[in-house]
Amino acid sequence: MLDTIFFYLFALLTLLGAVLTITRRSAVHSAISLIVSLVGVAGLFLLQRAEFLFAVQIVLYIGGIMLLFLFVIMLVNLDRAERERQFSKAWWLALACVVGVGAEIAYFLTKGPAAFQFPPGAASPGVASAAAGGNVERLADALFSEYLLPFEMASLLLLVAVVGSVILAKKRI
Repeated sequence: MLDTIFFYLFALLTLLGAVLTITRRSAVHSAISLIVSLVGVAGLFLLQRAEFLFAVQIVLYIGGIMLLFLFVIMLVNLDRAERERQFSKAWWLALACVVGVGAEIAYFLTKGPAAFQFPPGAASPGVASAAAGGNVERLADALFSEYLLPFEMASLLLLVAVVGSVILAKKRI
């Protein structure tokens, strides 16, 4: 019973933060709303007994990436950006995306729990051998064997973003 209450609390926190992220006019308020949404997702990870993902969500996403976003928001000249035209005439593309997502939601609502059933042979061959280890062992095995190159590229991209932010900030001083 308590798990259900916490699930709905964290789900409401996630949805409320996401809606506020896209509806706030101030970029700083949107970033703070995104932090609220990420805290809700971290709580959902904790309810699923994924403690490692909970810690990564808090430390990496909220503590690192969102801090970087806030620095960039504060460094960019938002007064000039507000005066520029914000939206192009591609409203039809946005409408098509909304219709597509609505169709997916309608499909999953009409199909029910059967939409989330996978065939028995759908699991990858390495999952059965790694099932003896915990969440962290399986994640580390997949991350450092199959996804090593994308992992290193993402870390390099974040390093370039941090160095670029420092260079932009130094030019203004």
